[in-house]
Amino acid sequence: MTDQAQCPCGSGRPYADCCGPFISGAAVPATAEQLMRSRYTAYAQCNADWLRETWDPTTRPVSLDLDEPVRWIGLRIVSAESGGPRDDRGTVEFVARYKAGGRAHRIHERSRFERRDGRWFYVDGDLEPGGAGKPSSGRADR
Repeated sequence: MTDQAQCPCGSGRPYADCCGPFISGAAVPATAEQLMRSRYTAYAQCNADWLRETWDPTTRPVSLDLDEPVRWIGLRIVSAESGGPRDDRGTVEFVARYKAGGRAHRIHERSRFERRDGRWFYVDGDLEPGGAGKPSSGRADR
């Protein structure tokens, strides 16, 4: 992905000015929403390293299966509660759309995040009714 390409997270900003610096390690997400967007981008890029690095160690899966073909096609942030630069906890509700096996699917989740030592971590989330659930590629294997 070129630095000037639009970021997959749907912010409308170039990758280099959005999730790119977080995923490359040049910057740290200041908010839970920024971390959520960068994790969506990491799924779109099949970047298991960033996903594991930003997953809370107490809930992090042993492995991630990102090998099956899934094309991530959109992210919509529904709401963000707390999760700001001065918070230690936050919740981000989102709808992520993807295609797998020639069919369109969506995940509607309320994700919980915690910040420790200045870094945000994904803890876990609750799937909302009507969402298809997580695709098998991007599934967390515990």
